[in-house]
Amino acid sequence: MTHKVADCRKYPSVSNCSLTLSGEEDEVVRAAAEHAVSVHEHTDSPELREQIRASLEDERAAV
Repeated sequence: MTHKVADCRKYPSVSNCSLTLSGEEDEVVRAAAEHAVSVHEHTDSPELREQIRASLEDERAAV
């Protein structure tokens, strides 16, 4: 299974976040949602998780 990457650096934020998460898709979606809520003050919702899932890249492509 290909690891997926969520990279906060690709999205503008007030905090200029530099977090990058890598792992299996469900792990990354869960961790990225928790991060979005706790750091960026988003509301956890199915829509947020779907947006995160849609933005993931294969780990090879993100390097």
